[in-house]
Amino acid sequence: MPDLHVVFGAGPVGRALVDELAARGEAVRLVSRKPVAGLPAGVAHAAGDASSSVFAQVAAAGATTVYQCLSPPYSRWADLFPPLQHSVVAAAREAGARYVSFENVYLYGDTRGAPMTEDAPVRPTTRKGTVRAAMANELARLAAAGDLEVATARASDYFGPRATFQSPLGSEVTGRAVAGKSARLLGDPDQPHSFTFLGDAARVLATLGTDSRAAGGVWHVPNAPARTQREIVAMIAGIVGHDVGVAPTPRWLLRLLGLFVPDIRALDEMRYEFTQPFVVDGSRFTGTFGIEATPLADSIRATVDWWRDRDPAAVRGYASS
Repeated sequence: MPDLHVVFGAGPVGRALVDELAARGEAVRLVSRKPVAGLPAGVAHAAGDASSSVFAQVAAAGATTVYQCLSPPYSRWADLFPPLQHSVVAAAREAGARYVSFENVYLYGDTRGAPMTEDAPVRPTTRKGTVRAAMANELARLAAAGDLEVATARASDYFGPRATFQSPLGSEVTGRAVAGKSARLLGDPDQPHSFTFLGDAARVLATLGTDSRAAGGVWHVPNAPARTQREIVAMIAGIVGHDVGVAPTPRWLLRLLGLFVPDIRALDEMRYEFTQPFVVDGSRFTGTFGIEATPLADSIRATVDWWRDRDPAAVRGYASS
């Protein structure tokens, strides 16, 4: 019987991972709250609430690898994220499966512009970073006790096909650029920033789930060299074939919108990422597995092509004004 890869979460990361695993010929089951259209041929699906340990264990039955790609609403991380992890961890343990965790780098906190490696100290400076640190510590304790085989992928802010409102380069940048509007940027548009392409995140996750060398490790997803948001908008403009204006979003506006939109309010504490250099080093993964980041020109073109195939105003999270 072939290995079974069970992916929890049908957001941009989970969907990219399903595509990657299916392209490799792996047996895949996607788990999400609602039915999902357009899955690759042969991919199974289980619909239900992953916070239910009973459902999660049924959904993960027979798995050799379980991937945790769930992400609750930004404003509800503290109350929803830890229980989701508890449930999926219990399901992986019941199945005797390797547990692959997709994470970000919030737990390192504000590094004052210093590049982040896997050896960076865990010093969260935000509420969401504190949640992430506690979740990572839980996985480390389970792994150290021999109760769970864990491999962790940590990514910077991601972009790519299907990444809309979740991505700093999504709806408000690439979506608007394709629609002939100015790009709305966060913080200082002239600070270098590492962005993770979803295709690269998927390749890393699939590798962690299939390569024995990954077990027990924390691995940063390789990123193309850090570029400023202004430089990226210029690259997008070169692809769409027209000028794209740059409109930094002032902090007062984010705070005003946050009075009405909880997820925007939760974004404010992460502003430090966009006011100084924000560089994530993924060279350890490349050196071990030989997989490099997709060139930025190629990943941006793939992202623009995805938006061109859609009506941006119909994509959730797109701001039409």
